[in-house]
This record gives sequence, structure tokens and C-alpha cells, in this order.
Amino acid sequence: MTDALPVETQRLTRVADGAVLVDDVTIKVRAEEAFVVFGPSGSGKTSLLRLLNRLDEPTSGTVLLGGTDYREIAPRTLRRRVGWVPQAPTLLDGTVAENVAWGPILRDEPVDEERLDALLNRLGLSGFADREADRLSGGEAQRVAIARTLFNDPDVVLLDEPASSLDAAAARRVEDLLRDVMADLSLTAVLVTHDASRARRLGHRGVRLKDGRVVRSGSVAEVVA
Repeated sequence: MTDALPVETQRLTRVADGAVLVDDVTIKVRAEEAFVVFGPSGSGKTSLLRLLNRLDEPTSGTVLLGGTDYREIAPRTLRRRVGWVPQAPTLLDGTVAENVAWGPILRDEPVDEERLDALLNRLGLSGFADREADRLSGGEAQRVAIARTLFNDPDVVLLDEPASSLDAAAARRVEDLLRDVMADLSLTAVLVTHDASRARRLGHRGVRLKDGRVVRSGSVAEVVA
């Protein structure tokens, strides 16, 4: 067994339509930490995040997942191992349970109902399994989206401003639950945010981006200062 990091990038760059979106970014994410990618709108945060599970392709450089170049990993396997929680959840028609178990259902695998219920309980959704997804509030829907990602048991979770579309009370509840679940499950996460307070509450280390480049790295306090 090697001591490879869960995820790291090597001089990762993406150019699209003549614009440099991500510029020579090298980061190293440690096991069981929340690594923050911080910066204003347009700084390249989401563009970097999309490269980490090949939603977009790098122009140059690469990503290592557990020490393996991710180009050697089948995309479907990669996206199971590197989960994505978007800013605004897109839930499927059907129940909460069907949404959370969508990964195993697609793979024609058995669904561990006990584990599903336990995960919903962790995220403050006890008793929601049979509720229709279109009856959820924004905060509830975001927690279901988080549960759907975690139910795939990913190696790394990518969090793209996961509470930015919610009102302040719902956002704080999602953040508190997310912080507790990440600690309880010893998760490794990469969190994109423009909010310094959110970065401090959820993160450990990170980088600040400007125009697609890393301009500061270190502890979250150093990055957001």
C-alpha cells in the first residue's frame, strides 16, 4: 500500500475558446481534510473543480487519484470515486430514497436500505425516505443531493458552493450537518467557495485563485486573509 494522497493535481491547465480558465495549478489534498478553493466569482474555482473528475478535460497537466493518473480510470468509475455536490441540486422524479440510491440502481446493484436510512438520519432527514422529491424545501433538497453523493462511498467529495443558493438559516444548517458528516465519516473533500466565513467554518487548508492561478496557499486562515 502506498502513501499516495487521495487527490493531487500536477500543473493542471485548461484553455477554452482562447481563454485560460485554469492556469498551471498544483494542489495536494490530504486524507480526511476539507481543502478549500477560495476566490471571487470568475477566478476559476468551478473550472478547477470540474477538472477533478473530468467533467471537463485539461489542456495540459493531470490529476492523480490515489497516486494513479485519472486518465487511466474509466470515467464511470472515476465519477463514482470522485463525487460531486453542485450549487443547486437536480433531483429526479420519485422519492427521496430513489434519489439517494440512484447510483446503485443505475449499476443494477442491491440497495442497502439500512445504510440509506442511517445516512438520511445523519443529514437530518429521518423519515424522509418515502417523501416525493418535488415536495422538499431547498435545504432539504440539497441535503438529499449530499446523501446521494455520499451513498456512492466516494474517495473524494467535490463541493461546489453547496449552500450558496439557500437562505441564511438553511445554509447554516446544511453547513453544520455537512461539517459533522465529513468528520464522522472521515471524508476527504474539496470545497469551492467565495465566502470567507464558510471557508473558515468548513475548511482546513486551501488555495486562493485569481484569474485561474494559485496566488496564495496554506491554512484557511492564511488563504482568506
